[in-house]
Amino acid sequence: MTTFPLRIGTPDGLLFSGDAVRMVLRTITGDRAILANHIDFCTGIGMGEAHFVLEDGTVRKAACIGGMVTMQNGVCRILSTTWEWADDIDKDRAQRAKERAEEKLRKGDLSEKEAMIQEAKLKRALVRLSVKNG
Repeated sequence: MTTFPLRIGTPDGLLFSGDAVRMVLRTITGDRAILANHIDFCTGIGMGEAHFVLEDGTVRKAACIGGMVTMQNGVCRILSTTWEWADDIDKDRAQRAKERAEEKLRKGDLSEKEAMIQEAKLKRALVRLSVKNG
């Protein structure tokens, strides 16, 4: 299988550097799959599951929230605001965050800004739970 260099980082540093067969992540315009020889592009990252496949078939999953992804000269670079490997996600903590956000939204006495913040917290918790569970 043909591979391409993949670099994943956050503002805290490099998280992964190696060759991948396929990278899939949510961008601001929808899900994007990247393969070797993909055209050059640059776009913003949305909020969702990201996963990549190594040449030996190993799949690595993460919750990915915000940032930029580029493919230039055959190298894929991801700079994510938040990148949490599936193995590092605390399922109970994510569940509690989900429940707190749902409860605050259910009460309904939030300003528009507070409601948007709670909706973002709920979505982030749901992404983490989805990545951890599946």
